[in-house]
Amino acid sequence: MLTHLIYIVDDEAVAREGLAMVLQKDYRVKSFADAESALASLAQDAPDLVLLDIGLPGMSGIEALGHIKHRRPDILVLMITAYEEVQSVVSAMKLGAHEYLVKPLQMDPLLICIRNALETVSLRKEVRSLQEKVLQNDVPFLIGDSSAVQRIMEVVNKVARSPDTPVLILGETGTGKELIARAIHCRGPHFKGPLVSVNCAAIPKELIESELFGYDRGAFSGADPGGKKGLVEKAVGGTLFLDEVADLTADAQAKLLRFLESGEYYRLGGTQKLAARTRIVSATNRNLSDMVAAGRFRRDLYFRLAVIEIKMPSLNERREDILPIANHFLMEFSGKFGKSFTGISPRAQAALLQRHYTGNVRELKNMIEREVLFNTGPLLELSEQQVEPPRTSCREQNRMPGSHLLPPLTTDGIDLPTALKKVEEYYITAALSLSGGNDSRAASLLSFTRDTFRYRKKKSA
Repeated sequence: MLTHLIYIVDDEAVAREGLAMVLQKDYRVKSFADAESALASLAQDAPDLVLLDIGLPGMSGIEALGHIKHRRPDILVLMITAYEEVQSVVSAMKLGAHEYLVKPLQMDPLLICIRNALETVSLRKEVRSLQEKVLQNDVPFLIGDSSAVQRIMEVVNKVARSPDTPVLILGETGTGKELIARAIHCRGPHFKGPLVSVNCAAIPKELIESELFGYDRGAFSGADPGGKKGLVEKAVGGTLFLDEVADLTADAQAKLLRFLESGEYYRLGGTQKLAARTRIVSATNRNLSDMVAAGRFRRDLYFRLAVIEIKMPSLNERREDILPIANHFLMEFSGKFGKSFTGISPRAQAALLQRHYTGNVRELKNMIEREVLFNTGPLLELSEQQVEPPRTSCREQNRMPGSHLLPPLTTDGIDLPTALKKVEEYYITAALSLSGGNDSRAASLLSFTRDTFRYRKKKSA
C-alpha cells in the first residue's frame, strides 16, 4: 500500500513527468505546473513531501515555500533549481526548506534524499501518535477555557518544540506547576525519554548537590561504595523538573549554572568531566526576583533558568474555570469511589464560586474528593463546614451577592468604576457557570442580548 504522498511542482513538463514516472512506483504522486494549483490542493490532500522548483511562473518557489510552512509546518519541502544561487539557498533554509537540490538531478542521490526525508516524517507521526495515546489516557494537565489558560497552553505548545530551552514556572502552591512541566515534556521531542522530578525543598540541603549530580566512590562518609548516579544523569534524553528551585544551596546553584551553560558537570568527589543533554524545567512559589535582589539566589542562574517564564494564575484569578474543574474532579472521584454523581447542585455551585481559594486547584480537588467520599448524590452538596461564611452581614449578602469582591467605602473613597467592573465580572462568570457555558442562556439570566453579553464577556476577560 502506497502511504506517502509527494507533490512535484515544476513548470517544465519533461522534468515533472520524468520524476512522477520514477516516484509513483513507491509513492503516491501529484504533479503541478505552478505553485498556485499546488497550494490550492493542500487543504484537500496534504502531502508528506514537496519537490518544489524555485523558478516557477507566477508565484516563485521561495514564496510558495513560505505559504506551505505557514499553513502546514510539518510538511517537508525539497527545493530544486536549475542553478546554484547562494541567496536562494539562504532564503529557502530560513523559511524551513528540508534540503536544497540543483538541476540536473541525479536520480540515485535524489531517491536517497527522499527516502531519508520520509523516514523523518514517519518518525514524527509515530511520536505524535504515542503522545496522543498517552495524553488521551492522562489527566488533563490544565482544565478550563479562560483566557489565562488559553495563553498558557499556547506558550506550552510553542516551548515544547524546543528540547533544550529552560523553562521557569512561577505560581502559588496548588496552581498546577508540575502538571505544566509534564505537559511540556509530553509534547516535546524528548517525549520518549524520562521525566525526572525532584522537590528541592524536600531534600536536606547537604544532600542536594549529590542528589542532582551524583557522587563517586568515597565522596563522603556513608556514601555507597559504588558511587551513585545523579538525577541529571537519570534524566538524560528527557526532562529534569526542579520543583522549589529557590531552595537550592549556593554550591548547588553554581553547579547547576555550569551545567546549563556547558552541558557538563562533575559528580561530587569525582574528577571525571561528564556530559548530559536534558531539558531543565524549574518551578517555585517564591519571588525569585526578590531573592536575587537580596543576594539569596544567583542572578546569572535566574536568567538561565527563566529563558521562558510561565506565570501560573491562582484559581481566584480564573474563577470562570472553577466549575469546569470541580465537575472534572467530581467525575474522577465518582468513578474512583463507585458513586453515581451526575452533577453539582446549584447551591453548591454558588458556594464554590464565592469561595476564596488559598490552596488553589489542589484545595478544590481535596474538597470535592471529601464530599464525594462521604455523600451519595446524585447531585453533589457541600457540607456546612465547606461553605465559607459570608464576609458581610447576612442582610448585606442577600442584597448584594458577590459583595465580598467590593472594597469597603471609607473616608478615603473608592475607585467605583473598578468596583463595578468586578461586580459585572462576577455575574458574567456566575451566569456562564449556571448555563453550562452557553452564551445565549447566560445572556438571558442577565437580561442581555446574546451579542451584548458576548461583548461584555470579551471586555471583562
